[in-house]
Amino acid sequence: MSNTIAIFASARRNGNTGKFIDWIADDLGIDIIDLSEKDISPYDYDHKNFNDDFLPLMQKLLEYDKIIFVTPVYWYAPSAQMKIFIDRTSDFLDIEELKDIGRRLRKKTAYIVCTSISSDADASFINSLKDTFGYLGMAYGGYVHANCEDGYIKENYLQDVNRFVASVRESVCV
Repeated sequence: MSNTIAIFASARRNGNTGKFIDWIADDLGIDIIDLSEKDISPYDYDHKNFNDDFLPLMQKLLEYDKIIFVTPVYWYAPSAQMKIFIDRTSDFLDIEELKDIGRRLRKKTAYIVCTSISSDADASFINSLKDTFGYLGMAYGGYVHANCEDGYIKENYLQDVNRFVASVRESVCV
């Protein structure tokens, strides 16, 4: 599924969230970009961080129609790595020569893959990402969640993953 890519942001690549997205990515036949392998500086009001990996990564992501944001839920929020990545999209709102690049996000569909130790992803977590996607002009395609309170138990998520994968495959981009 060459029009879809996943952005993974967790402290443990082989933890619950990593196992969950590996399964989904395998079913979809897509690549995963691990943000921990990238040098992405926090947002800087003076924009002195142009020498990091953020802009080249965004150029790559913009080649895809569907972007899956992958993160565990930490304290009702995405991981620090994901938060830094999302915060950096502000560069596309602040810097005149980057605004056209940022506008290309308007044609994308965003999805969420997440894990936590709750029966479902907290509404405030989902809504914060949905609102961010909306602000950037991205369509929201939905989410899939794995409750890992008792560890990662693949059988528990089979129906949800099948439904999510079908949804991603069948969706038509904006």
